[in-house]
Amino acid sequence: MRFLILDRDGVINHDSPEFIKSPQEWIPIPGSLQAISRANQLGFRVVVISNQSGLARGLFDIGQLNQIHSTMLSEVAHFGGRIDAIFFCPHGPDDGCNCRKPKPGLLLDLAQRSKVDWSSTFVVGDRRTDMLAADAVGARKILVKTGHGMEAVGATKDLSDIIVCDDLASAVDEISML
Repeated sequence: MRFLILDRDGVINHDSPEFIKSPQEWIPIPGSLQAISRANQLGFRVVVISNQSGLARGLFDIGQLNQIHSTMLSEVAHFGGRIDAIFFCPHGPDDGCNCRKPKPGLLLDLAQRSKVDWSSTFVVGDRRTDMLAADAVGARKILVKTGHGMEAVGATKDLSDIIVCDDLASAVDEISML
């Protein structure tokens, strides 16, 4: 079973410095929903793993987060794709949890629930924290330039073991050739 693990904000949908707090604020990045469908067609189980500190900050509640995710799932399905699971960290940056990326807690949780071959699993993110979490479990890393990706490219000294792509669509194109 092959997994494609995606960060949400900045990879699937546009990010916002004010956080994504409602389904109306969740705006997909062009081509990202079709890319998820193509990944499914390539045989990947797609899983979203995302830090959602807006919960801890009181910017939205679990009901609103579920509505955002329901919208995302519906939009992906509209293009013939599916997201098999969503894992999120509800804690703030200073809470000291093991599930907030760059720590690998959510990735390890996925591995406890499913048989994951990390050497054939791709983690796609737009931040250095996504790459560090992937590194901690031995997954293959793809850094997209959407969201905070350009900042991450500039701040990462060694990109030799990271595939850098313009967006999720080009990342899935890259994966299809490997």
